[in-house]
Amino acid sequence: REITKTLCQLYGIGGKVYGIQGGYRGFWDHGNYQPIELTTELVQNIHHEGGTVLGSSRGGFDLDKIIDFLESRKVSQLYVIGGDGTHRGAFKIHEGCMERGLNVAVAGIPKTIDNDVDYIDHSFGFSSAVEAAQVAIRSAKTEAVCNMPNGIGIVKLMGRSAGFIAAHATMSSSDVDLCLVPEVPIVLEGEKGCLPHLRRRVKDQGYAVVVVAEGAGEEVLGVSEEKDAGGNRKLPPIGEFMKKQIQDYFTKKKDTATVKYIDPSYTVRSVPANAADSLYCMQLAQNAVHGAMAGFTGFSVGLCNNRMVFLPIPELVSTSPRSMNPHGRTWERVLALTRQPNTVEPLPTGVKPKNSHAPMLR
Repeated sequence: REITKTLCQLYGIGGKVYGIQGGYRGFWDHGNYQPIELTTELVQNIHHEGGTVLGSSRGGFDLDKIIDFLESRKVSQLYVIGGDGTHRGAFKIHEGCMERGLNVAVAGIPKTIDNDVDYIDHSFGFSSAVEAAQVAIRSAKTEAVCNMPNGIGIVKLMGRSAGFIAAHATMSSSDVDLCLVPEVPIVLEGEKGCLPHLRRRVKDQGYAVVVVAEGAGEEVLGVSEEKDAGGNRKLPPIGEFMKKQIQDYFTKKKDTATVKYIDPSYTVRSVPANAADSLYCMQLAQNAVHGAMAGFTGFSVGLCNNRMVFLPIPELVSTSPRSMNPHGRTWERVLALTRQPNTVEPLPTGVKPKNSHAPMLR
């Protein structure tokens, strides 16, 4: 919406703005995905809806066909919205245009609820996802409190390689007794076991709430060799696994656990942007257009130390997807709230923790 409005209303371009449906596949699979002309009237109210008016899909990247489309339609600016994988594709398009001698400005806009694009303070969609996760956590707490004996509510949230949503949702709610993320190993039993901790919390307060990121637990479930259309490894079912482990542990202790499992993954992703994300989205879009109009290409935009900047895409994706620092302040805050055992191994003497390039996330 804001890209279209900035191009048409602020810069008064004489040409047309096209939206490519279905991700990269939409550049060439016109039997299923037709480009649509974006006008200010068409995009006027789309920011009040969730999802994307253009749709999305995994895979479908064919550089030659994409460059052919840009050349045949005389495209002079291309705006690509997505995460680190989408940005890698955008830079390949930039290089392809340079090789063919096409004068096309390629600008990226980071958008991923996982918040795993490095360097930037946070990505568009993250704030809305954390806010939406609160509803699921409150529901899990209600179910845990009301279902006796020993009610436990489990909420699985998105976070393939980074636990930012799970951690920030945990901190925002202050109702969570156990938070499991990909960066921190899961220990089931023993002195640092999460199962004894959960049972203690249940005995102390009558219930417990668990938040688990979808990418957590590969050290206990193993790593899948299967991949999806986008080349990402398929993740093991950590939510169902934890539900069974909790039930089995209570049974072993000659006790009963009433476990309710909630998976709001796509509900969290599909909500309309909240006020903070709407403002951020407007800033990203306007600055992407300003950069393209200034003659830059192969760049992305984002907030760094609360300042809107242009970032070279190769630099942006070189350390993406980023992950949360398990020795950092964010995880320490989570531990202070949940009181769960810390299973992170201490760093050797003299070794400094590997921080994100975004200081606000340390």
